Amino acid sequence: MKARCPMKTRRLMKTRCLFGIALVLFLALHARVSGASQAAGGALPAAGSEKRCLTCHGKEGPVLRFPDGEVLQTYVDPGAFGRSAHRSLGCSGCHLKFKGGRHPNRFFRGELEYRVMESGRCLDCHPEGAIESKGPHAELFKGRRSGKPVICTDCHSAHSIGVFDGGDGQENYCLACHRRDEELLFSDKQAISIRVSLSELSRSPHKDLACSDCHFGFSAEDHPRRMFGSKREYMVSSARMCRRCHFDKYASWAESVHYSKLDEGMLGSATCVDCHGGHAVVALGANRPLTVSKCAACHAGAYRVYAGSVHGKALLGGNADVPICTDCHSSHRIQSASANGFHDSVPEICAKCHGNAAVMGRYGLSAGVVKTYLADFHGLTLSLYRKEEAGAGYRPDKPMAVCTDCHGAHDIASVTGADIRTLKLRLLGRCRRCHPNATVNFPGAWLSHYEPSLKVAPVVFIVALFYKIITPLMILGLLIQIILQVWRYLANR
Repeated sequence: MKARCPMKTRRLMKTRCLFGIALVLFLALHARVSGASQAAGGALPAAGSEKRCLTCHGKEGPVLRFPDGEVLQTYVDPGAFGRSAHRSLGCSGCHLKFKGGRHPNRFFRGELEYRVMESGRCLDCHPEGAIESKGPHAELFKGRRSGKPVICTDCHSAHSIGVFDGGDGQENYCLACHRRDEELLFSDKQAISIRVSLSELSRSPHKDLACSDCHFGFSAEDHPRRMFGSKREYMVSSARMCRRCHFDKYASWAESVHYSKLDEGMLGSATCVDCHGGHAVVALGANRPLTVSKCAACHAGAYRVYAGSVHGKALLGGNADVPICTDCHSSHRIQSASANGFHDSVPEICAKCHGNAAVMGRYGLSAGVVKTYLADFHGLTLSLYRKEEAGAGYRPDKPMAVCTDCHGAHDIASVTGADIRTLKLRLLGRCRRCHPNATVNFPGAWLSHYEPSLKVAPVVFIVALFYKIITPLMILGLLIQIILQVWRYLANR
């Protein structure tokens, strides 16, 4: 055999080495491009430590059990992580001790301790000084310095973390915290849930508004801190948000007894959110029973009386014709029931229903009750009171009897049937306020709202008819006598 030339041998080995190096570089570049392509499509790179980790953590079911009995799911969704802001870091980017096949055993008493420890990894890349001024972080880090743990994954999740720059919409940014069952604690130890229900919000008339349209000053960049001594102070403050869009309603409410009581320091007085709600805003106009229930939340005693009245029973029975709280007291510009202005307007309030012939006709009731009242002594005197007060600013101290004095306010009874005795006793008591010597038969001398006829008060009807006939005849006779007297005087001159 011929011996191979050493020079040729060395040249062949050099060629093989260069070819091998080129092949390794090609395969590495191909794997890198393939991995980047998968990551861009939302999938986790299936190479290196990630593939090894997902052998176990890519399967649903396994859990990590803590000594206190709590369990933590160990499943990681590869697709969610591939779309996250941390997809380029890989598993060992955060789990520093878990790489190169190492899987150290660590001891934690419970899930909270584990999550607090893992949240500390976030500060390696996101130091406190860099993020403290963004959003609600300042308050969180203040609590951390006083011993309250800050768990980043409560808001940002763990493996599917997104970029919170407002790019996904303000609603999603806010709900990162406000979808959680957390509470806002006040100085008096009361608390209110910060959770916002998306289902309630989607049914609200405000569903198309952004969070900051109502919560002015709050955004992804700014989350101002406000101090409230109690939950009620916060609720009262929230009502001012409504003013920006509903200024006319707010202005009417500012003239109401509710606002005046609030201005006097009675924080329990009703505000916008008490009646309409906060995020679960409802339109009350079409839902009359719901409107009554809103008022009942504060005026429980008046509601119980109303529910037993002829109006309340009809409403609870499904009758939409009967008046509810807002029909008599209005919605926003509510007056005190003890004010002279409200007392004097009662006949007009009742006339809205009892002067409507179409409505009264459905129940066989007279639509002329207001007309007969205004033609009576009480109605005429009340009209004079109001004219005198409007013109001269003077008003007699003694109030004139109106509808509610005889029929009641919330406890209105039927004028027929079993309630008639109660009505008569109430009427006598009202008469004695102005007529202290009134007897049991005193109210019977009044014809009420009936117009005399041959069936109702026939004597009064006949006497009235007689005077209607005789009075014109007497006037005519006097005129004829005067004319004849003048004629005779002129004829004898």
